[in-house]
Amino acid sequence: MDDETENIRNICILAHVDHGKTTLADHLIAAAGDGAVHPKMAGRLRYMDSLDEEQRRAITMKSSSILLRYHHHSVNLIDSPGHVDFCSEVSAAARLSDAALLLVDAVEGVHVQTHAVLRQCWIERLTPSLVLNKIDRLITELNLSPSEAYTRLLRIVREVNAIVSTYNSENYFSNLEDDGGEDIDADEDVFQPQKGNVVFTCALDGWGFGIHEFAEIYAAKLGANVEALQRALWGSWYFNPKTKMIVGKKGNGGAEGKPMFVQFVLEPLWQVYRGALEGDRGLLDKVIKSFHLSVPLRELQNKDAKVVLQAVMTRWLPLSDAILSMVVRCMPNPAAAQSFRVSRLIPKLGKEEVEVWEAVERCDCRPQAPCVAFVSKMFALPVKMVPGGGDEGDDGDCGEGECFLAFARIFSGVLSVGQRIYVLSAMYDPRKGERESKQVQETELKSLYLMKGKGLELVSSVKAGNIVAIGGLGQHVFKTATLSSTKNCWPFSTMTFQVAPTLRVAIEPSDPADVAKLRRGLGLLDRADPFVEVMVSSRGEHVLAAAGEVMKLPPSLTKVLDESSDLVGDIIGIKSGQTVKGLGTQKPSIPEIDALKRRILDAVEGDILSRNENDKDAVEKCRLKWLKILKRIWALGPNHIGPNLLLTPDIKAESTDSSVLIRGCSRVSERLGFVADSGTIHSVAETSSNVDQALYMGAERLESSVIDGFQFATSAGPLCSEPMWGLAFIIETRASPFIEQHDEYESHQQSQQYDNVAGQVMGTVRDACRAAVLRNKPRLVEAMYFCELNTPTEHLGPMYAVLSRRRARVLKEEMQEGSPFFTVHAYVPVSESFGFADELRRWTSGAASALLVCSHWEALPEDPFFVPKTQEEIEEFGDGSSVLPNTARKLIDAVRRRKGLSVVEKVVQHGTKQRTLARKV
Repeated sequence: MDDETENIRNICILAHVDHGKTTLADHLIAAAGDGAVHPKMAGRLRYMDSLDEEQRRAITMKSSSILLRYHHHSVNLIDSPGHVDFCSEVSAAARLSDAALLLVDAVEGVHVQTHAVLRQCWIERLTPSLVLNKIDRLITELNLSPSEAYTRLLRIVREVNAIVSTYNSENYFSNLEDDGGEDIDADEDVFQPQKGNVVFTCALDGWGFGIHEFAEIYAAKLGANVEALQRALWGSWYFNPKTKMIVGKKGNGGAEGKPMFVQFVLEPLWQVYRGALEGDRGLLDKVIKSFHLSVPLRELQNKDAKVVLQAVMTRWLPLSDAILSMVVRCMPNPAAAQSFRVSRLIPKLGKEEVEVWEAVERCDCRPQAPCVAFVSKMFALPVKMVPGGGDEGDDGDCGEGECFLAFARIFSGVLSVGQRIYVLSAMYDPRKGERESKQVQETELKSLYLMKGKGLELVSSVKAGNIVAIGGLGQHVFKTATLSSTKNCWPFSTMTFQVAPTLRVAIEPSDPADVAKLRRGLGLLDRADPFVEVMVSSRGEHVLAAAGEVMKLPPSLTKVLDESSDLVGDIIGIKSGQTVKGLGTQKPSIPEIDALKRRILDAVEGDILSRNENDKDAVEKCRLKWLKILKRIWALGPNHIGPNLLLTPDIKAESTDSSVLIRGCSRVSERLGFVADSGTIHSVAETSSNVDQALYMGAERLESSVIDGFQFATSAGPLCSEPMWGLAFIIETRASPFIEQHDEYESHQQSQQYDNVAGQVMGTVRDACRAAVLRNKPRLVEAMYFCELNTPTEHLGPMYAVLSRRRARVLKEEMQEGSPFFTVHAYVPVSESFGFADELRRWTSGAASALLVCSHWEALPEDPFFVPKTQEEIEEFGDGSSVLPNTARKLIDAVRRRKGLSVVEKVVQHGTKQRTLARKV
């Protein structure tokens, strides 16, 4: 069984859009896919793109898996999308894999999505290997010399290594703060061709090579050791033909020689391409004879130079051998991978749960081992494509003729058809036992399938380390789930996505009679896509969220509170309605609370220093002020976990009248560790009068109303009823006696009267918070996309015209080295992104392409309530009657009009007498 586990590899292909992932997969399937793809159709068939929409648009939209066989090894290959809109599919593929093939276009180089998938690898602790694709474009399009091509390839490898080094350094410093974690060698590059984890390919023509292949070819000719030659074929190493020795720069005598990679690797490649494309048979024959190639004469005499080129290159440097040999040699098997991934996947808590943790760590595939699997997504498939007819009756929530299958990886044990299994949600806590009955379901597995691209193979059982499709879970799994044969198992950590679902769209059917179908379709989408959020707003709208701000808080502090909302909710005992991130259900430990407290203090400190760099006294005053504020946090909002603060009122002097101040309690500060005990703040004064005692008790009862009013205010602000962001409120609410009361009965009646006005207090607090925001010159905050555009020189003008109409802000423009293309970086508001790609293609005749990634939130500098007041403003903008609404006001009015809120607008701006054609004097 151990030998079987050692011969398994689970890999995914990650890259920027259009860098050649599916084309590469075609060639691998043609070589090791049991005849699923003919070698001559590889690269054109796009076998892994099984949807009609994928074939029509020539873009991968769903992750799909296929089982390959190579030299007694089983390779589960997952092809993933490259577009950011389908980032959930990338997360699903990365969670089930142990390693990743990272593709980079040799011409376009590193793009924004390359950074994103590298970070995904780092988060999921995958072992990456680098594939530099489209090497042929350096010859045919850019016309680079071998030395220039080597410089370009060297720069790309260094750039990718620098990105990985940044992530490793981030992990290293976090481990230093936590006094733990594994050691990381920051000096050693991750991707080194001499180590064998870098391959140079042309997926379209079906050839590729690593340093190892050429080291074996030249070892006998040069009389050198294969390992020594492999180390010398990359970097500043030179071959001295006189001494027949490999020397460095100093040993070369300072002469400008060619590196061995240029001389022994790239120059023969350039000769083959030059001979094939220019019709020089002498160069081709020289290469064929030098490397002992067997090419049929019929193919060499073909009039199409492309056919001749492919015939020589595929026999000399077959792509599948270069990639799959690297996969087997450099990528870990499931047992080795899970040993260092397990701490990221599942927590090690509780004595009874340790057995499951250890089984996952060693990828125990014995039948008696606890069975643990993770479902990364649910996907729908027509019943006619499922062997055995599927389980349409069991998955009644699917569409007609379709059934749901679970895309899963077995981490421990053996999964069998008919086995009883527990489906654990992300909120499940095994320590609570029967109290967690809502978070666990027991079901029977109906069917198991090995995935083979477009097809499925029905099997009876599957061992640990394999990727499978599971039938019969359509009614039990929502987005993702953990499957276990025992309840003593923690759920796997939830998957991380590259972006958050920022873009929200209200959807309604064109025919009101189809509302039921709309709800059903949105429910299926919500179940199948882990990234999409489907909800019903308070106004009854069906909202789809996808990728596609009085005392003001510092932006860094607001960002920390916003990013740590789930952890804050666990600390203060509030359950978020959103998906819990991280390891999910266990209570935060003391180090986690201390780490969050340290992040908050660092954020405040950084903002203070950035505003008062030279004034030490001002820095100290601000620091003391914020330390006092952090000790007075009464509540967070909205939803009790948001980035807005409600502070307890500052009690300087008691009121002279008979009213009582509702003081509140800094319980959030206590939970976060800023104060030792908040009980001293919240105390009822000892009074001799029953009336005063009842007044204090009534004030205590109204505390929850004050908090609820704050929650309502922060969840729907005054501008356009959207959540507030980065504000702090100090609310002074006082309770006064209704009438003079003297006996105990009347004082009891007064306490009941305070209960009756709780709703009025709630509304009053909400209105007071909104009024305070309006008095402090609020600004609208809108989401921004980071946009990366590629366009040829002649279409720069139309592209800039499109950007200006979309209120975009251009960051930089640079020309790609050795090509006529420009790369432009800009920020585009999310509200202006609808139809952006279509308009860009229309104005540039399809020559320009854009990639949008959610970047940040940005405050509009314009005042939506601007009215000219000073003499200079009146001279510039007029007296106010002729001032047009600015951008912020237009956005506010558009949102309010869409929500059915009141909009102040002038129907007639300039009323004048109507002029008719007839002129009567």
